[in-house]
Amino acid sequence: MNTRPQVAAPVPAGAAVREPTGAVHSWDVSIGVDGPGTRFVAFLAGCPLRCRYCHSPDTWYGRSGRRRTVDELMAEVERYRRFVTVAGGGVTLSGGEPLLQPRFTGEVLRRCHALGLHTALDTSGFLGDRADDALLDATDLVLLDVKSRDPATYRRVTRTGAIAPTLRFGRRLAARGTPIWVRFVLVPGLTDAEENVAGVADFAAELPTVQRVEVLPFHRLGAHKYAELGLTFPLADTEPPAPELLERVRGQFAARGLTVR
Repeated sequence: MNTRPQVAAPVPAGAAVREPTGAVHSWDVSIGVDGPGTRFVAFLAGCPLRCRYCHSPDTWYGRSGRRRTVDELMAEVERYRRFVTVAGGGVTLSGGEPLLQPRFTGEVLRRCHALGLHTALDTSGFLGDRADDALLDATDLVLLDVKSRDPATYRRVTRTGAIAPTLRFGRRLAARGTPIWVRFVLVPGLTDAEENVAGVADFAAELPTVQRVEVLPFHRLGAHKYAELGLTFPLADTEPPAPELLERVRGQFAARGLTVR
């Protein structure tokens, strides 16, 4: 299911504008990918990073989404509420980068949490400082994408060497007792060096609330999106990781006592 959000009805002149609003790219229903169980996943538009392996360049800019009020997005959530609840799931806010829109993200999470829905935040942590305590109080799980612990490698992946915000955010989550699933994208020739994996594994092992690590093999399934947008896919010639490389990397995380998926 890939349901694109409809355009919100225009607000009459002089009418009060409901705040906050957010740029929503699309939503979908996934099973076992974006948190536990079957989940309603809202993809918010806009991201400050340009990861070389990104498979959703169509979510990079806020203008690629439609402005939605919290009520409008919650109306979509309500359509699937019983289904995801019975299936042991919940709601995940992804992107793009949902913390680029912290007021909207926080209010949606709060409203979902008030309904008894399990909530998850899928983030790079780069903008973790924008997540206030109220937002995190309404977040049951954080899917934290840790690209590297090494500034040079992080810069190669994202064009910025600012890995410190992600590390700071991860430690803050652990101090709060917030459950974390660490995500690591394995890209041959980019993130696969043993010392790079070791750095991420050491960091994950430092955080007592990490429940699991997901090693995500690089793929080129989003390459057509770059072509449609007139962009060059930086990793067009990179092959997915071989099974033996995937086994080695998973083993590095497991060796630190981490549950690996």
